[in-house]
Amino acid sequence: MADEPSISTKTNACWSCKGPVSDAALFCDTCSAIQPPGQADHFTRFGQPIGFDLDPAALEAAYFDLQRKLHPDRFATRSGREKALSQSQAVAVNEAYETLSDPLRRAAYLLSLNGRTADVDRDSTISDPELLMESMEAREALAEAETVEEVVGLSRETNARIRSCEQELAVAFTAGDLDQAGALTTKLKYLGKLAGETRARRLKLAGRG
Repeated sequence: MADEPSISTKTNACWSCKGPVSDAALFCDTCSAIQPPGQADHFTRFGQPIGFDLDPAALEAAYFDLQRKLHPDRFATRSGREKALSQSQAVAVNEAYETLSDPLRRAAYLLSLNGRTADVDRDSTISDPELLMESMEAREALAEAETVEEVVGLSRETNARIRSCEQELAVAFTAGDLDQAGALTTKLKYLGKLAGETRARRLKLAGRG
């Protein structure tokens, strides 16, 4: 990336022994006390390099490893503060996993790390004329589909476009082209919504028997 987002390397003092602990540390190396979540970015939290193209299996393995270490049962006999910190850490890990495991949210998060904004939760007007035309044509084709087979074909086309868009996003982020990454994030948001509408149309047609 042209403007590589910063990786959190901040060091804090352990709340228990006052020894040094990194921002991403779950436990103090000195006294083993669980630490607050800190301000580490989501990638650092899972030990992953910052970038759009990540290994889903490695992310999932890191997630379950952290969940195992932070499971409430492991802190059942600890102090109230340690129980509260384990809960905070678990919430932070869940939030990070939900963000990084979803390509659209991952793209929006990467943009935010670079000072850009991408709202993926709210509907918004498509300003790109080419994407707007694609959207209108796709929805028209979906509305005119009268059989499950026709919708399945449209679904395959949409899924192929989603995969292609994700590949283009990886290239754009690697090249540091944030304008292109932003445009592709908007496109991925639209394609995801279209995929949802396609599934709903398929279920509706299948329900007719």
